[in-house]
Amino acid sequence: MASSPFDDAPAKAPRSPVVGHSKPRLFSILGPGLITGASDDDPSGIATYTQTGAALGYAASWTLLFSYPLMAAIQIISARIGRTTGAGIAGNLRKHYPNWVVHTGIVLLLIANTINLGADIGAMGASVRLLIGGPQLLYVVAFGAICALAQIFLAYKRYVAVLKWLTLALLAYVATLFFVKIDWAALAAGLFAPGISFKADYMTSVVAILGTTISPYLFFWQSSQEVEDTKAKPAREPLKRAPQQAEDALNRIQLDTLVGMGFSNGIALAIMVTAAATLHVAGQTSIQTAADAAAALKPLAGPLAGVLFALGIIGTGLLAAPVLAGSAAYGVGEAFRWPTGLARAPKEARAFYGTIAAATAAGVLMNFTPIDPIKALFWSAVINGVVAVPIMAIMMLMAADDRVMGEFVIGRTLKILGWLSTAAMALAAVGMAAFAV
Repeated sequence: MASSPFDDAPAKAPRSPVVGHSKPRLFSILGPGLITGASDDDPSGIATYTQTGAALGYAASWTLLFSYPLMAAIQIISARIGRTTGAGIAGNLRKHYPNWVVHTGIVLLLIANTINLGADIGAMGASVRLLIGGPQLLYVVAFGAICALAQIFLAYKRYVAVLKWLTLALLAYVATLFFVKIDWAALAAGLFAPGISFKADYMTSVVAILGTTISPYLFFWQSSQEVEDTKAKPAREPLKRAPQQAEDALNRIQLDTLVGMGFSNGIALAIMVTAAATLHVAGQTSIQTAADAAAALKPLAGPLAGVLFALGIIGTGLLAAPVLAGSAAYGVGEAFRWPTGLARAPKEARAFYGTIAAATAAGVLMNFTPIDPIKALFWSAVINGVVAVPIMAIMMLMAADDRVMGEFVIGRTLKILGWLSTAAMALAAVGMAAFAV
């Protein structure tokens, strides 16, 4: 295996003549990592980054540099587990840990994902209403139907291609930077020489960013997508059965994930900077939702900036909602040994697709209740933080266990970064619990 910043394990297998015969273009290499990273900037995440920029200006920008190596490492580990074993996170949990551990984690994941789904679909509906007017709840139902039906009925290869192209919607947030006046000195200070504060609003924002950038649904999705990709390509086998494919596979995973997580945090920084340069400067420090941010940007940065922001919410929602529903379905399906996978026909995996439909429907219905979406999102973040820590710890143990990974256990660098990521999320979970009471 080629040496890299994220893996210092020695090479153990020759280069595969099957998968390494040509050097494809970058976009064709990118897949699970890019989609996972882009889906992390869902409408709920957009609201978090906007609120942080509005409330704190550029002061919390450093968190996106700090979290990058941590989230990249844990996502590389999740992808390697799937590619090496031929099973996702939940499938490996079921094989190696007691049922109560698996079922407790999956139930909490399903609850958190459903709440996130509801908030994201609601933000998409609110953005359409902001752009063209009309009944928001009708748009919510339409988006829910589109997301569920696309997953159920689109062919796997076409569906993945659609998700990859949807990642480009996030470039709308880069475009908004051209409509705002950035204080470059303050941004540089926020990135590289921040003044850390222990005030409640500052610490809440830091905790929220960590909870947004490192979430359990991302682990489950990327790991399961590696399994899906392996099954979809006849030349590929799990690395434990085909060690000659290791060098190409692990290098691809690393590149895909580094680009995907870099894209995710780059877009998050663009959102935060836009909010800092407009809302914070104007004294609008309380933004509750992504749609609120789009509306507030119109008079401050011009109508086109507000439109771009709203369009970005719709595009990333169309990407993130299926990932949230799909990761929940993968987790539940693997935990209960159901036939799972988006490459399967609906009649071959009724329970798997039924979980996708049920989670999406529950998210849609949440918008018809008096539940406060902001409080719901906060509690979903708390649940995510609580679930993430033990799952990350178990992932670290699995990835270093040769009984699970064979000869492809992770190296020292990934171990260090993975455990640092786990510790950071543990502190974030404690922080979220403290701010909840």
